[in-house]
Amino acid sequence: MCPSRGFRAVFVIVITLATLPWYSVPAATAADQTSLVQTGGELAAATGTAQGQPEKTEQTFEPLKTEPAPLVLEAPKRASSASAPTKEEPDTSDAAKGEGRRNENVQVNLVDTNAARDNNVRVGATATIVEEFRVERGYFSAEYGNPSRGPIHAPFIQNTFQGIRSQKGANLHGNIFWNHNNSVFSARSFFQVGGVQAARENQYGAALSAKIWKNGFLIFSGMQDKNRGAVNGNVLIPLLSERTPLSNDPAVGAIVQRLLDAYPSVAPNVAPNRPGFERALNTNSPQAINLNTTTGQLNQRINRRDALILRYAFNGQQINSFQFVKGQNPNTDNKGHTARITWNHVWDPQTVLDVSAGFDRTGNLLLPTGDAVGPIFLNGLQMLGPQSNIPINRAINLLRYNASLQRRPGQHNVAAGFGFTRQQYNGYETEGARPSFQFRDDFGTTLINNLRSGRPSTYSAAFGNIDRQFRNWELQGFAGDHWVLSKKVTVNYGIRWEPWTLPVDALNLSHLNFNSDWNNVGGNAGFSYRLPKGVLRSAFAVFDGQLFPIAYGQDRFNPPYNVAISVTAPNILTPLAALSAADLNGTGRATHFDIDPNLATPYSYQYNLSWENEFARGWRLQLGYVGSRTHKLFHTEQRNRAIYILGNTDPTKNTTKDTNDRRPNPKMNQQFYTLNASRAYYDAGRATLTVPRWRRTTLSAAYWFSKSIDISSDYTVTGGGQERWRSPGQTEIGVHSDQKSLSNFDQPHALLVQGAWDSGRSGGSLFRKLYGGWNLGAVYLLKSGTPFGVDSGGDSPGIGNVDGTNGDRPNVLNPAILGQIVGNPDTSASLLPRTAFRFIDVTRGERAGSLGRNTFRKGKITNLNASLTRSWALPRESNITLRAEAVNLSNTPQFAEPSTSLTSPNFGQVTNTLNDGRTFRFLLRIGF
Repeated sequence: MCPSRGFRAVFVIVITLATLPWYSVPAATAADQTSLVQTGGELAAATGTAQGQPEKTEQTFEPLKTEPAPLVLEAPKRASSASAPTKEEPDTSDAAKGEGRRNENVQVNLVDTNAARDNNVRVGATATIVEEFRVERGYFSAEYGNPSRGPIHAPFIQNTFQGIRSQKGANLHGNIFWNHNNSVFSARSFFQVGGVQAARENQYGAALSAKIWKNGFLIFSGMQDKNRGAVNGNVLIPLLSERTPLSNDPAVGAIVQRLLDAYPSVAPNVAPNRPGFERALNTNSPQAINLNTTTGQLNQRINRRDALILRYAFNGQQINSFQFVKGQNPNTDNKGHTARITWNHVWDPQTVLDVSAGFDRTGNLLLPTGDAVGPIFLNGLQMLGPQSNIPINRAINLLRYNASLQRRPGQHNVAAGFGFTRQQYNGYETEGARPSFQFRDDFGTTLINNLRSGRPSTYSAAFGNIDRQFRNWELQGFAGDHWVLSKKVTVNYGIRWEPWTLPVDALNLSHLNFNSDWNNVGGNAGFSYRLPKGVLRSAFAVFDGQLFPIAYGQDRFNPPYNVAISVTAPNILTPLAALSAADLNGTGRATHFDIDPNLATPYSYQYNLSWENEFARGWRLQLGYVGSRTHKLFHTEQRNRAIYILGNTDPTKNTTKDTNDRRPNPKMNQQFYTLNASRAYYDAGRATLTVPRWRRTTLSAAYWFSKSIDISSDYTVTGGGQERWRSPGQTEIGVHSDQKSLSNFDQPHALLVQGAWDSGRSGGSLFRKLYGGWNLGAVYLLKSGTPFGVDSGGDSPGIGNVDGTNGDRPNVLNPAILGQIVGNPDTSASLLPRTAFRFIDVTRGERAGSLGRNTFRKGKITNLNASLTRSWALPRESNITLRAEAVNLSNTPQFAEPSTSLTSPNFGQVTNTLNDGRTFRFLLRIGF
């Protein structure tokens, strides 16, 4: 269907529905317009889960501890079990924050904290003031806009019972909906060559609530989301003139040709549109995503004091990933199960007891495609194959138990409880099970020539038994009080204890060398004071983070059951030839993945102060400050680095080839050492203004300025996985001073404006039928770009310090470029010229470049979302809703950082966007 036909069809449907003689319904409120692209939120609305306490964990991006939640980081995909946000837990959906859809060409493997890290880099954090810390909930990283975690109790949804009882003659209520997005209504992304390729997304589901027997009520919701079509994006590929091997050895040439053939056999095509982008190819690749979500809950009132709640939720997601080059991304199969049984007992009018048992299971299966090569790391070209930690086959079971008591004696509201969780972390996870080569500028020539000649700089592989079954306990205890001292003063205080025990491998293969952590004691204190004008609030708390299984799970990569080897300047035909029998059987030199004996949980001090006042005629203003100091964040140091021999005249020394021979400990190659070695600092001021309703219009605006600093890693770092390569420090010593910088998600300024307008009631004349009953909503977001840094692009002589670790940075020749905002592909190369930098000269004793980490900033983030909605009342208390939504209405690109490696042929060029182009979606919902 062509675009003109599509728009005409939609226009005819809208006009037809608008003129039907149906009963009008009250206009939607501003709150109804807040989440403009929250498809799937319809499920929660019908089930009434908005009335219950949301079940959320400390970091919902971490699948290991996630309650029912979506497995896709996309604005339109939200779990059917998600509840409406409370005052302490603001809506953090992309839609509510005014964000556009993320550009899918930036692949995110949806395990561990990858999704959160990607979101931070893409749109930054949201400064959040928690007005009162509730002792039963944990708020680690809440100041950045992340949800809190609390007890696992399934909510007893009182309003659902009352609502059903009030409906005479009907026991079944709910809604069905269909949401559609089609490439017919989508604009091209900024770099796209040619027209928009066919793609569509259909999301449909239903939510039902019914009385099934005496005092027994069933609530059910289900949704399917099917996404089909082409993903568009840019990759850097060799020129057609660079597609033939340079080696005279036919066997080497065959290997090189196989690597070159993994790239599309077409010429780069972005250069005519963007002069200078000589290796950039804009291409399309099919992708299919299936998301299935279902939630069921049975509420049984036993007597006046007791109720039983049974709840089950399932999330399943399958992704057949796009492949711009052969085998670029793994295919993914994620499954999540959550079951709860909760007993709710009203002891007396002032005392309520909740006791719950639960079972969570999360499974992640990430597999490379059959035609994948590598991984092959090429600094300056698109990497071949998925990362070295693929495949992953992981299953995590959580057996959870919780009890909590709330009592309200007089002016107090006392909360106390305890819980414990048995965690079973099973699976096959790799690091080098698929051998990898790295090509870079080395041996006196360029990356391209080394690739065509079959001269890799390094070869890495691992082999052995990496199956593990870790078991440990996580405990929790809390007690606190909310005390109303007078009509003007309220105080709250509490204490939390969250220890965990040492994980033990049931297979008896891994023996971890750190201890259980029993001293995780935190708490909170705060007050509110009513002034003559407004209310003054302040809160302080200490919260613990979590121990990520991926951190201690990397012990599986160590000898004797697994051997990880690294060969420098290998022969591409026989890369293992230089190794001894001892190196291959685990008794010789190997790469080690070690954990500090003092490993503990990160913890954070959070504090805030706010003043809120409602002026005459409904004007409301809140001014506040929020800050945090987080300690013992996880960091992985790269130790046992090669030592450069000053004054050496032997040309075979101080090269890539003898890197392993120059390491201080001859029994190992690299040593990845995970420990609590980072700290983070965050300060933000926020102002929120709500304007009173005027002529059927509501408006609110929030502005915040902030600064976030860390000394190597932030709250998303797990201590394991691929992040171990991201911030190694230029040298083995002085990592803190070398790495201290703005955090990856730092944003000095942010503005969020939300508005809604309704056209009034419909009826009467034909004009009123057409004009009345419509609701228009909009969300506008304007933010500073997030930081990025520049690296040398290699560790080779003449480029880096030849210590066997990438991450070296150059010296700055022109300090005027520091802090530069690089946000336009037309000017990025001139704002970030190669001439402003110089590689370090290791022969003169230079071990690190003078350029700091994250010293530049991407361009601003600006986005506008809008929606147009109308509802009609139907007979028998039914209704129908039609909504059209525009995401990134102005079609404004958010540019990614430029190529940041000084050796890259495309250094300084911006070749990708982080958001997608403008798109429209349409929703049809029928309630009954």
